[in-house]
Amino acid sequence: MPYTITSNKRYQQPAEAVYQAALGAVGGLEGKIEAEDVATGTVQAKFNKTIHGKVLGDRTRFHVTIKTDGDESVVEVEGYPIDPVGRKLMFGARKGVTKQVMAWFFAHLEHRLP
Repeated sequence: MPYTITSNKRYQQPAEAVYQAALGAVGGLEGKIEAEDVATGTVQAKFNKTIHGKVLGDRTRFHVTIKTDGDESVVEVEGYPIDPVGRKLMFGARKGVTKQVMAWFFAHLEHRLP
């Protein structure tokens, strides 16, 4: 069973605003930005096992890419569980953790958009 999940959404906002909202969403979920590149619109973030006091059981890493498509912006997110050292988990991950963090991420991102 693959643990990596992907999702993408379109927004009627400029890519710069969506990029800043994505950075804010990571901070809002108590995540840590591991790498970011404004020029390519990419962010790599790590989330702990506990977010806002809710124990999820697994750490999660996201690779976020924000692209411009005409008047819209497209946010592509790839997420997967990681071990304490930061390696991708290939077995033993808890079901639904990455999906829950991704849902929260998009909710926080949308809340920050004008």
